[in-house]
Amino acid sequence: MTKINTMDNGSVPVDEALIAELEASLRGGVSRPGTPGYENARTIWNAMVDRNPGLVIHARGASDVQHAVKFARKHDLVMSIRSGGHQIAGHAVVDGALLLDLSGMTSVGVDPLAKTARVEPGALLSDVDKETQAYGLILPVGINSTTGIAGLTLGGGFGWTTRKFGMTIDNLLSAEVVTADGDIITCSNSHNADLFWALRGGGGNFGVVTAFHFRLHALGPEVMSGLIVHPISEAISLLNELPAITDTADDGLTIWTVMRKAPPLPFLPEEWHGKEVLIFAACYAGDMAEGEKAMAGLRSLGNPIVDVIGPHPFVGWQAAFDPLLTPGERNYWKSHDFASLSPEAIEVLVAAIGDLPDPQSEVFIAHVGGAMARVAPGETAYPERSAHFIMNVHTRWSTADKDDFCIGWARKLFDDMRPYSTGSAYVNFMPEDEVDRVDNVYGANMQRLSEVKAKYDPDNFFRCNHNIRPSENVEAAE
Repeated sequence: MTKINTMDNGSVPVDEALIAELEASLRGGVSRPGTPGYENARTIWNAMVDRNPGLVIHARGASDVQHAVKFARKHDLVMSIRSGGHQIAGHAVVDGALLLDLSGMTSVGVDPLAKTARVEPGALLSDVDKETQAYGLILPVGINSTTGIAGLTLGGGFGWTTRKFGMTIDNLLSAEVVTADGDIITCSNSHNADLFWALRGGGGNFGVVTAFHFRLHALGPEVMSGLIVHPISEAISLLNELPAITDTADDGLTIWTVMRKAPPLPFLPEEWHGKEVLIFAACYAGDMAEGEKAMAGLRSLGNPIVDVIGPHPFVGWQAAFDPLLTPGERNYWKSHDFASLSPEAIEVLVAAIGDLPDPQSEVFIAHVGGAMARVAPGETAYPERSAHFIMNVHTRWSTADKDDFCIGWARKLFDDMRPYSTGSAYVNFMPEDEVDRVDNVYGANMQRLSEVKAKYDPDNFFRCNHNIRPSENVEAAE
């Protein structure tokens, strides 16, 4: 007998005849512990998440999602939702819950004339990039091609082309959603506009998106991009010089700063492998010649160990960091937003790099603004629209015996950087233990989000996430 967790914190046996009836209604199927498909569904990017759902439903389309939601609601079951499985918090998999697996829904359909794409929630960024680039088009997404489009979009979505073309949510035209009632509805600025507003940054709190409809932009097949690597001894002076460049940068130029031990990159002299370095990762979304001009200031800074800025295929650049972010490692992130990088903050940050807990660990700082900053904070659920810096303390290691040490290092750096931060954060970078931080993430938008939640999910059925509680039924989340 299969036992599944219930919404009242208990668990119930679910009759096999009911499961068989459910499976007969699906295009996909179901799997239990020990059966094919179960291990793949429960295994996600962050190896710290090792949980065992009671039952897995493998969806192949909106009708499967609808059947799954109605089944869970009828039997009062807890349901978690997995798309790309890349979220650091690991909310996709919950012990004893019903796991709705969307990873088989990977279709990406491009309309090159309209410059739009219809994308299913199980698609990865690599799927989106490859299909859109076939037509010389792009969607602004993140920087790791193994990330899932659903989680990225629902949290906001930013990367190399955000300053030029806006966040991923700024390019969302409509979404098909299965609600907590099991209805399939479409939302956009003109239809179910309140839900459409909430989906753009509010995470998986309001329903299961079964299709995204995006606006695309012309770019590629190559972009001016690459890395400039400096010794960490130059980091303080370089980071103090960087705002003069980022504050006046063309919208097409994006610069991210990475501090870590140098990986054995083929273009990096061997004597630098394993030593602390500062890396400027840069991309220009536009004309190659203009990109050369836009990067001149950055390339003139300091005395780099190596400069490999040049034309690269956009699809390849989007996957450039994949080798450092492979699945199967243990990961813990902490993140802050900064209005600016003060000299004091820079000193604290660089000092921490001298004590990295593992060679795989790093800190990166993304500069955002441009088109993203020209959207009003209340226009979407994602509120932090000013030009600012986003820090991600990305702690990464291989074995469980280092958990306390690595997590402790990340938390200390997070605490040390808190005095310089705005108090806001990017929800997709938040670990599972930051439950009390959700209100600050959404700021002035939080009350409206709670009201939308109360309208579309008053019982807080969609609760396996960075949870937004319904304003008319706050006890449901407790």
